Amino acid sequence: MNGKFTRSLISACAGFLAIAFSASAQTRPAANAPASVTARAVPQVGADNYVGNDRCRRCHKSEFVEFGKTVHATLPEHKNSAVGCEMCHGAGKAHADAQEAAHGDDAKSAAANKLIFSFKGSTKVNSERCLQCHQTSNKQAKFDHSSHALNGVSCLECHSIHLVEASDNPKGEAVQTATAKFFSVPSLPEENRWLTSSLLRKNQPELCYQCHANVKAAFALPTHHRVPEGAMKCTDCHSPHGTGNRHELQQVASETCVACHTEKRGPFVFEHAATRVEGCTACHTPHGSSNKMLLARREERMLCLQCHVASPTTTKTMPHNVQSFQAQGACSRCHSVIHGSNFNKDFLN
Repeated sequence: MNGKFTRSLISACAGFLAIAFSASAQTRPAANAPASVTARAVPQVGADNYVGNDRCRRCHKSEFVEFGKTVHATLPEHKNSAVGCEMCHGAGKAHADAQEAAHGDDAKSAAANKLIFSFKGSTKVNSERCLQCHQTSNKQAKFDHSSHALNGVSCLECHSIHLVEASDNPKGEAVQTATAKFFSVPSLPEENRWLTSSLLRKNQPELCYQCHANVKAAFALPTHHRVPEGAMKCTDCHSPHGTGNRHELQQVASETCVACHTEKRGPFVFEHAATRVEGCTACHTPHGSSNKMLLARREERMLCLQCHVASPTTTKTMPHNVQSFQAQGACSRCHSVIHGSNFNKDFLN
């Protein structure tokens, strides 16, 4: 009887440990879900001024072909609403008539191009044309207050409604970093890549690197998140269309990090105060570092001493020097559960 009870107890403990280890395993970012866009019909202003897609195709065949493959071309037609090319560019009759009347004259052709909206205005004007439909999505609703909008980046800086380059070389491979190729991350043909990645002009992270060169340099450091290798994307952590969080993070504070680093989530009875105040970036530099574990300082104890200042008169911050103990080496040798503990307020093992 005792032997059977012991075996049952061991089996139960083993099962518990297996569940605990599986729950504490780090995960990879989940696939990005498509934005919850509900297309809002754009009303026609003067129905007689709209000519339809067929007339646009006479001059803009490449753009028409690529546009026809996108979700924009499949939007349902509503009563008295603009569809197709004129949904974004506005009524095209004046432009089409003037262009045909130009008969190849460059001056008249240039004048005709001014009779239709061609997304050559200011950042605010260009983005407002897109947001007349896309403001129905919770991912685009805050774009006006995003750092991109405030720095003069419009929607078409990143997205292309009709990527003509894709029609020129539909089977060509998208550009990859040397690191991604080394790790054999497959690259989709350019047209498929464009159609399946929110109509982005380039693949991530190359698109983001065009402006964020400092982040590109950080990802070249020895320790970094696996973005250059293609295992992660910038949008796994950041929302380019704006959020109410710092650095346009997808979630509040450390919630973005613990979505993958689930073993650090908690809740803990004794929490590390740094995570509650500043979050993971109090100790880690998320894009890249020359130090282990993406730590902000090379020597671990110096990182801890930024907050836990040694004092000869008090034992409230770090009592080791008062007790004639030299605080040398890694603090985590003793304080091994530094992210939080359910058993010890000093995060001792």
